[in-house]
Amino acid sequence: MAKRPAAPRKTLSEANLAALGADRLAALLIEVADGDLKRRLRMELAAEVGAPDLALELDKRLNTLAGSRTRVSWRKRPELLADLQMLRRMIVGRLGAMDARLALDRLVAWFDLYPSLAARVKDPKGELTLVFDAASADLASLASVAGPDVAGPVLGEALSTRLSEWASWVGRGAAALSPALARRLLADLTMGRPRPTGRLALVVRKLADRAGDIDAWVMAIPDDDRRKPEVSSEIARRLALAGRAEEARRALEASRTEPPQANRWGRARIAERPPLPDGWYVAEIAVLEAEGLADQAREARWRLFERTLSEDALRTLLAGLADFEDVIALDRAFAIAAAFADPMKGLAFLMNWPAQREAADMVLARRDELRGGVDDTALWAARLAGRYPDAAVLLLRARARALVRLGDGVTGEVEGLIGEAEALAGASGSETLEPHATFVEGLKALAAPRRPVWR
Repeated sequence: MAKRPAAPRKTLSEANLAALGADRLAALLIEVADGDLKRRLRMELAAEVGAPDLALELDKRLNTLAGSRTRVSWRKRPELLADLQMLRRMIVGRLGAMDARLALDRLVAWFDLYPSLAARVKDPKGELTLVFDAASADLASLASVAGPDVAGPVLGEALSTRLSEWASWVGRGAAALSPALARRLLADLTMGRPRPTGRLALVVRKLADRAGDIDAWVMAIPDDDRRKPEVSSEIARRLALAGRAEEARRALEASRTEPPQANRWGRARIAERPPLPDGWYVAEIAVLEAEGLADQAREARWRLFERTLSEDALRTLLAGLADFEDVIALDRAFAIAAAFADPMKGLAFLMNWPAQREAADMVLARRDELRGGVDDTALWAARLAGRYPDAAVLLLRARARALVRLGDGVTGEVEGLIGEAEALAGASGSETLEPHATFVEGLKALAAPRRPVWR
């Protein structure tokens, strides 16, 4: 009986193919190569010769795609997308490693294929757009390697002449640009030029972020937008972080919303000042810290926490406190969460911290306000069940009521919640809970179809 050959030797892998030898593999490639594979092989051979030869092969394909006017059907779209991805990899990976200047010129030409392709490719899912958007990181990386003196004029020219497409690509990749290139582009786009507007203003702000240029960032914001509290408070925050406390204070005060003015008959409207956005409180903290007012900044953090239940704000507060003071601060924070206007948001904070004892006390104290529509309700009940079964029962019941109110009646999920609640209620033996039978009857009544009343 013939011995079965070892399966691993027949597995299609790099090691097994390498064992065939270079001559055999070369013959096989020539035999099976179609148009796309032959093109790739010519590029790989050109890359072995040198960067100029690879650039020439890439130019041939880029020029062919740029000059084509043939419409691409949905059947041919995957083939085109694969071709574009191969070209991008050859430009960035192979040519970029040899000559960043040549590679950047070809990558710009690759991006410039988009308008023509978008007009003739049937692409209802937007796959073509995603291919180019995803390459923004490669553009930023390659441009940064090429350096400000090389990449600055290239990208600046693209933005100046083809803004509608290039604003998106440069904007997406701005965070990955080198700070030096971002500064060069920023100077080219703003110095001696009109104030940027529209898409160009968005690009300038992203470049200013990367370059750390707060003045350029502010300059690119329209005057009308600067008067909005959420925008002017962000300006104040950035100025404060840059150590420009006086300017930050002026911007912060200018961001306060004003009450409605008198009407045309001269009668003052009776209205409260519109509420400030959350960002204003964040900016207030930054400004106070820039002014060296640590105690006032701490109280401002408390105001932010009271408004948002921000874990980050609380952790920052605790980090600046001495031993034992953090315990007092935590008690204060838990009390604020337990009394929060939205009980489920307050409960979420306590459960996520975690502060299970305080969460259980809150559930018992505010049982009539519980909303079981919050997806995490059953999960919170499971976490509390071991030590605080009464609170877990209340949460399970609230979840069951919420599901029944959706209109599907007593579903399998609801029955499961009922069973869990019954087991926990029986184990706790608490007299503070509504009897299980009473709860079930109320749930059935809630699930019963409501008949219209005829008059």
